[in-house]
Amino acid sequence: MTYAADWQSIDAAEAGFAPDLADRLADAWSAGRPPGLHGVVVIRHGRLVLERYGAGEDFSWNESLGWVTFGPDTLHDLRSVTKSVVGLLYGIALAAGRVPGPDEPLYRHFPEYPDLAADSRRAEITVEHALTMTLGLEWDESAPYTSTANSEIAMETAPDRFRFILERPIVEAPGTRWRYSGGASALLGRLIARGTGQPLQEFARNALFEPLGIRRLGWLAGRDGVAAAASGLRLAPRDLARIGQTVLDRGRWSGREVVPAAWLDEALRPHVQMDNGLEYGYQWYLGALPSPAGESAAPLQWVGAMGNGGQRLIVVPERALIVAITAGNYNSPAGSTTPATVLNDVILPSLRP
Repeated sequence: MTYAADWQSIDAAEAGFAPDLADRLADAWSAGRPPGLHGVVVIRHGRLVLERYGAGEDFSWNESLGWVTFGPDTLHDLRSVTKSVVGLLYGIALAAGRVPGPDEPLYRHFPEYPDLAADSRRAEITVEHALTMTLGLEWDESAPYTSTANSEIAMETAPDRFRFILERPIVEAPGTRWRYSGGASALLGRLIARGTGQPLQEFARNALFEPLGIRRLGWLAGRDGVAAAASGLRLAPRDLARIGQTVLDRGRWSGREVVPAAWLDEALRPHVQMDNGLEYGYQWYLGALPSPAGESAAPLQWVGAMGNGGQRLIVVPERALIVAITAGNYNSPAGSTTPATVLNDVILPSLRP
């Protein structure tokens, strides 16, 4: 299946939704049930079913952008959705022979820290442990992302971000437990940049974004000028949906393989069981959504990317469905409730058997 350079629209009913899908979203939005919602893009069978934007205060990391009226071309922080994009970039670089394989010892590829590499306990940590966030190193992002008590913020302010990550105390054997870690993604970003000889954002533009027709983007960097592999990407929702469509089509866009299908097969299968019932692949989440109203079938399996504030990319292969959501609920519990409301109260109930 091939796609035009931009999304072609399809009527909700023709796409297999209730014909009043847009009205249902508007009613929920006006009632304030998905608070802080900035944008929603729904794609089915490669065509645009729904695209709606709102307005509100927005931030680029912790810098206020003021009141923003969002539209199709408005860039938006994706926060930790960035991690999943980095997972795709690693797969592209791996296929080109530019990065070490998942089974390679991680510290071997950071020879600038011989003291850390000489630690026999750290020698057991592999690249796969970074891909699955099971490094076994101390890492805590429970504090607000405005405080250096948060490990990611401490990393961003450290004199050497990579030493900061790699020298964290060992708290458990690698592979034992999923521990949310922007540091793991930063290490992958470093491997990609070093292996390809390009800054991460440049490799991303050449290897992923340009082939997908994504021409407008931002990528925030730390004080050291290094692109933040954990949280720095800024895209418009409709371009985020292009990434989702590429994942759905096993790495292909407009007839061209952009992300190796074999990599997606590996990256999008469960590698780690999380405490909240979800599973984790290689920088991607896996879970299940309730079946649409009137169906008795098993829950719908999905793969997705999540970011602070309510940023989501959800791909439901069984229904050829992609949902991209942006929101402004940074450091707030509504960061989870807003996308859940959009999915569970609007989109899924509107999906017809």
